[in-house]
Amino acid sequence: MSNQIIADIFDLLAKLMEIHGENSFKVKTYSIAAFRLEKIADQVALMTPEQMSTIPNIGAAVVQKIQEILETGGLAVLQEYLEKTPPGVVEMLSIKGIGPKKIALLWKELGAESIGELEYACNENRLVALKGFGAKTQESILKSIAFIRSNQGFCLWSEAETFATQIWKKLRTVYPDNQTDYTGDYRRQMPTMSSIDFITDLSIEQLKAQLGRIPEVSFTEEATQLSVHIPNAPLVLFQLCNAEEFLLHQFYSSASPAFLEAFDNKFKVPEIIRDEAEIFTQNKLQYIPPYLRETTSILEKAATQELPMLIQPGDIKGIIHNHSTYSDGIHTLEQMANATRDKGYEYLVISDHSKTASYAGGLQVEKVMAQHEEIEKLNQKMAPFKIFKSIESDILGDGSLDYEPEVLATFDLVVASVHSNLKMTEEKAMQRLLTAIQNQYTTILGHPTGRLLLSREGYPVDYKLLIDACVAHNVVIEINAHPRRLDLDWSWLSYAMEQGAMVSIDPDAHSMDGIDLVKYGVLASQKGGLTKERNLSSMGLAEFERFLAERKK
Repeated sequence: MSNQIIADIFDLLAKLMEIHGENSFKVKTYSIAAFRLEKIADQVALMTPEQMSTIPNIGAAVVQKIQEILETGGLAVLQEYLEKTPPGVVEMLSIKGIGPKKIALLWKELGAESIGELEYACNENRLVALKGFGAKTQESILKSIAFIRSNQGFCLWSEAETFATQIWKKLRTVYPDNQTDYTGDYRRQMPTMSSIDFITDLSIEQLKAQLGRIPEVSFTEEATQLSVHIPNAPLVLFQLCNAEEFLLHQFYSSASPAFLEAFDNKFKVPEIIRDEAEIFTQNKLQYIPPYLRETTSILEKAATQELPMLIQPGDIKGIIHNHSTYSDGIHTLEQMANATRDKGYEYLVISDHSKTASYAGGLQVEKVMAQHEEIEKLNQKMAPFKIFKSIESDILGDGSLDYEPEVLATFDLVVASVHSNLKMTEEKAMQRLLTAIQNQYTTILGHPTGRLLLSREGYPVDYKLLIDACVAHNVVIEINAHPRRLDLDWSWLSYAMEQGAMVSIDPDAHSMDGIDLVKYGVLASQKGGLTKERNLSSMGLAEFERFLAERKK
């Protein structure tokens, strides 16, 4: 059992206890335990009770409950709370902006026992009469509920990847003489999707013979489609066709409606094709990969052979924007550096949280200086590999950065990000961001909209104004590669490149494994047509050093 699953159990226990008004000390004990278990590198499931006791803030009561989880798969006390809490109230915990105490009020004083009942109460303007609520909170809750509903049934590309790969490999191995391949949103590398789509010339019987072995799987059959329902997995859809029409069906199911309409208006699919590339070559078009088949303008570029060589995972030379145990990372600075070097990269930019981010162990000035001293020692030991001194500085409410200028000047580069007070009007958000962009110490604007895919909408921004300001002030725009962020969104990369912006694909890694998240940033950036020449983290060490030196002049 993973640390994350154990942590989630304690987190839910703490929240349910708070809903039921239990002792705040106990609530805090389990909440802190969840936080600690999320952050440690070693697998708790492999520890002895004595080893568990050495984890900070993990006492005997928590150790006992961890053992119960490992032995039984759950907690009896959690089950007790779940049995006396309506399932809909538990679901309310997914609503951003209201915590357990407010949920308790909504349940016990308003009588709302589900998200639907809460939505109705908001529409009836009933929340304004409750203590601690008002018209703005009511409006915010309605927006959060609408966001949850709009994303129900969706998953991230990264979540779909494991299932898609396993199914593809299985069917290709068992039926090597048949055709089965990806299509739909997964093949187009969409950041989120409602299903993993395949195209196949296999029969329903052949598919069920293999996929029916998956525990608790169920099927929905239609004439030309098989839906596969797997517990705790994305929906899997198979489009069925005969072998002769396979490539045609794959082409038409691997592009946006706008792209297909433009294609059909100007070009036609050949009657006989041996591979998908022939659809383009026989129309005198440069090959357009599925992830670029979104807009009509891409067809115009393909017609004039102007599609650029897009960025590839191997084009990333350095790992920018990472965290260590100095703030909320799982691994030490040296471990992060060794992992980055061992993966073949030339440099690491360590950007721990700044002092205002106390929830994430933000660095006070003394800690900054201690980290800089360690970086200098490691650089002597690890040369030619290099660690750069950076910080992820909070953008404060007025747009200023989190340290005095003399401290900011000690960093090689500064990633400026918004982490607090995310509920802003566009006017407030832009004032805050533009002030930070204009700060001479801001090198990179981190995750520009603050969104979390399928979880939290970003604050509203004027994208063109934001990008134009970054270009004017020589500020790099981050493409945060965490699959829950992918922020800046790929759809704005075309405009950014037209304006001459420099972007940076950064993993925002909080662990050694997190370094590999950079892949998802590359996949998203390919959709936007990014080239390695416009990506900061594609610079080799010498070029990156020159960039920073020029930036500081």
